[in-house]
Amino acid sequence: MHLKTMKCNHFCLIASLADLDVFSKPEAQASFEALFQSFDGDATFQYFKSFRRVRVNFTNALAAAEARVRLHKSEFNGKEMRVHFAQTVHIGSSHLEPPKPEKQFLISPPASPPVGWEQAQDATPVINYDLLCAISKLGPGEKYELHTGTSTTPSVVVHVCENDQDSSNSEDEGKNPRPKIIQTRRPDYNPAVLQ
Repeated sequence: MHLKTMKCNHFCLIASLADLDVFSKPEAQASFEALFQSFDGDATFQYFKSFRRVRVNFTNALAAAEARVRLHKSEFNGKEMRVHFAQTVHIGSSHLEPPKPEKQFLISPPASPPVGWEQAQDATPVINYDLLCAISKLGPGEKYELHTGTSTTPSVVVHVCENDQDSSNSEDEGKNPRPKIIQTRRPDYNPAVLQ
C-alpha cells in the first residue's frame, strides 16, 4: 500500500462482495481489479477480508463516479456486488459537506428541530374510579373479582395482603409462618476442570 493512496484528494469507492474468492484467489482478484481499472488505469486496491469489502482508490472523481454508476448492483462471479462512495465526492473540493438540514435533528445533541416540529402534550391519565372504590372497601384477607371468567378467558381476582403488623402477630401465634429462603450451595472447586 502506497502512502499516495491514503491522501484525501483521491476519490474512493467501497465494493461490498459476497464472493470470497477475491480475497484468496489471485485470478479472481485480477479479474476484479480489471473491472475498475477499465475506468482508471491507475486505480489502487485495499482488501478487507473480514468485512468483505474492497476499497478502490481512483485518481479523479469522474472515473470514480462512472465506475460507481456502472458497477453498482452488477454481478461478479455470479454474485451481486454493491459499490458505494467511501466519502462524498465534490468535484473541485476535497472537504466534506455538513449534513443536509432535514437530517440535522438526528445529530446528538440536536442543532434545532425540523421546521414545523412541536412538542407533543402528554395525555391526561385515565382513572378508573369504580376500581379504586372497590379496592378501598376491601379488608385484609378479602378478595375482589374484577373480571368474571368464561369458558375461554380466566377470571381476574385481587387478593388483599395482610398488614406487616398483622403478619408479625400471626407469626407469633404460629399461623402462616413465612417460608425461609434456603441458599444454594456452591459446587465444590475442582482445579482439574478448565473452562
